[in-house]
Amino acid sequence: MVYSSSRGGSWQGWAVEAAAGVDRQVTRSRVGNRSVAISPGGETVVWFEDETGDEVGLWLAQAFDGGEARVFLPGAVPGVECGLAWGGAKALVGLADENGFRIHLVDSSGAAPARSIYDQPQEAMALALSPDDTLALISCAESGDSIHPDLRVLRASDGKVVAEYPANGVLHLSSGGWSPNSSDPCLAVNHDESGHLRPQLWWPLSGRLRSLPLALRGEVESVSWYPNGNGILLRQLLRGRHRMFRMDLESGQLAPLPTLRGAVAEAEVRPDGEVWVLCSSARRPPRVLQLGSGRQVMKRLDPSAPLGHAFQNWTFHSERGWLVHGFLAEPPGPGPHPTVIWVHGGPHSVVEDSYPVGAGVSALVDQGFLVAAPNYRGSIGYGSAHQDQLNGNPGLPEVADVAAGLADLVARGLADPSRVALMGASWGGYITLLGLGLRPELFAAGVARVPVADYPLAFAEESEPLKAMDRALFGGTPEEVPHLYRERSPLTYAARVAAPLLVQAGENDSRCPFHQVEVYVRRLEELGKVVTFSHYRAGHSAMVVDQEVALTGEAIKFLRPLLRPEGSG
Repeated sequence: MVYSSSRGGSWQGWAVEAAAGVDRQVTRSRVGNRSVAISPGGETVVWFEDETGDEVGLWLAQAFDGGEARVFLPGAVPGVECGLAWGGAKALVGLADENGFRIHLVDSSGAAPARSIYDQPQEAMALALSPDDTLALISCAESGDSIHPDLRVLRASDGKVVAEYPANGVLHLSSGGWSPNSSDPCLAVNHDESGHLRPQLWWPLSGRLRSLPLALRGEVESVSWYPNGNGILLRQLLRGRHRMFRMDLESGQLAPLPTLRGAVAEAEVRPDGEVWVLCSSARRPPRVLQLGSGRQVMKRLDPSAPLGHAFQNWTFHSERGWLVHGFLAEPPGPGPHPTVIWVHGGPHSVVEDSYPVGAGVSALVDQGFLVAAPNYRGSIGYGSAHQDQLNGNPGLPEVADVAAGLADLVARGLADPSRVALMGASWGGYITLLGLGLRPELFAAGVARVPVADYPLAFAEESEPLKAMDRALFGGTPEEVPHLYRERSPLTYAARVAAPLLVQAGENDSRCPFHQVEVYVRRLEELGKVVTFSHYRAGHSAMVVDQEVALTGEAIKFLRPLLRPEGSG
C-alpha cells in the first residue's frame, strides 16, 4: 500500500509492505507532495510532481520496490492533474492546461505509448476504468456547467462515446467505480435526484438503471465494490460525521459496519474482502483500521500527536429561516469568550469532525478562543438545495450565514461581540475579506490565508479548473457578467474594512494567485488600513510542517492582543 504523511517534516508519499511493516519514502518534493497512488497489482507507484507548489506538473512512476522514476505519461506537457483511475493493466489520466482538458489511456508498465481519448476546452475528469481496460468513465462539462458535469462512458480503444448519464444542469453525479465483473459492465454511480446523494447501479451498454432504496438520512455514496461484485461499500455523511455500511446487492439488505465517531477520509474493500478505512475525529489523530475487527492495520506514525478538542454540534437559523449546521470547540471556563469564526474553503466542501480540521482549531482553543465553524450555504453534505445556494449568487449567502451564526453565539452567551475574528483559507479567506468589507461592525480582526481578493484579476490568472468553477458559479466570465464579479469582489469593499487584518499568501498559488492578493493589500495600505502581509514560497497549500506551524503561530500572535483571551495580559 501507499500513503502520504508529514512524518519527515513535510508531506511526502510513502510505500509500505503492511504485513512486514517495512516502508520507504517515495517522493522527496521540496514543497511537499500528497498525491501518491499504487496500481491494482501493487507493482507500480505513481505520484503527481510539481516543483514549486503551483500544481502544474507531470505524473511520475516507479517500481514499488524503488529504482529510477520515469514519466508516467510520455510526451505530455505539464498541466494540472484532473484525475487518475486504474483499470487492469492500464490507467486513465487527466491533465489540463490553457489549451483545454485531456484524458489519456496509459499502459501501467510503460511498455506502450499513451493515447489521448478525450480533448475538449471545458472541464473533464478521469473517474474510472473498467477492470478489462475497455471502458472509461469520465465527467465532462461541455455545457459549461462544471458544478453539474455529466458522466460519460468512452470506448477506451478510440474514445468513442458509448453512453451518457446527463446531469441536465441540476444533478450532482459521482462515481463509485466499476463492478469487478467485466462480463456485464456495471457502474455504481451517485446522484441527488431526490435532493440527497444516493447510490444507483448503471449498466451503460444497455442503459439499464437500478435504484437502491435506503432508509438513511443525509448523503449516502458508494465508495467501493466487494470482490465478487455482489455488494458495495457505502459511506453516509450526516452533519459532518461518517458511518459505513455494506449493501448486499442480491438481498438488498444493509449492514452497518462499526466505525469510530468522526470522519472517514478514505475507505476501500481489499481483494480479500476486508474493509480498510482511514478515520479520525477532531479529538483523535488518524488511524488506518480494519472495519469489523477494529484492528489497527498500521501503527501510528506519530505517537506523539496530541489529542485535540472535541467538536460539539451547532445549529442556528440564518436569513429566511435557513437552518445551518456546524461545529463548536469551546475553551474551559464560562463565556462569553473571545471568538474565532473559522470559515472552511471550497466552497463545495464541508467542516467534518476530523483531525486535519481539528488540529488547527485546537491550536486556537488552546489559546482561549471559542472556535465556531459553520457549514454555510454552498457546503456539501446537507442536500442539493443547500449546496446550490451559491449558483449565480456567490459570497453573500456565506457572509449572511456567518453573521447569523455570530448572532446566535452572542445570544447564547458564548461569544463576546466585542472580541470576534473572522478567519479562513482559500474560499474561507475570500469570505473573510468579503465579510470584513460588508459587515465591518461585527469583527475586531481578520485572518485570510490564500484568499480570493480581487475576483476579476484572480479569474484572469488562476488555473483552468478554477476558471471552469468560477464560470459555473457566476454564470459567465468577468467579461460576460462584469457587474457580478465586481459586486462580489472583496476589493470593491476595501474602503469599508475597519478591523486589523493579517493576509497570508503563497507566492506560487495557481488557485488564488499571489498577484491579486498583492493588489488588494496595496489598496488597503493606500487607504491607511491596518494590514499585515505575510507571504512565503509555496503554492495553495503549505505542506512543509515548519511552514504550517509558523503560519498558525503567526495568526495566533496576531489575534491575541486584538481579542485578549484570558491570560494574554
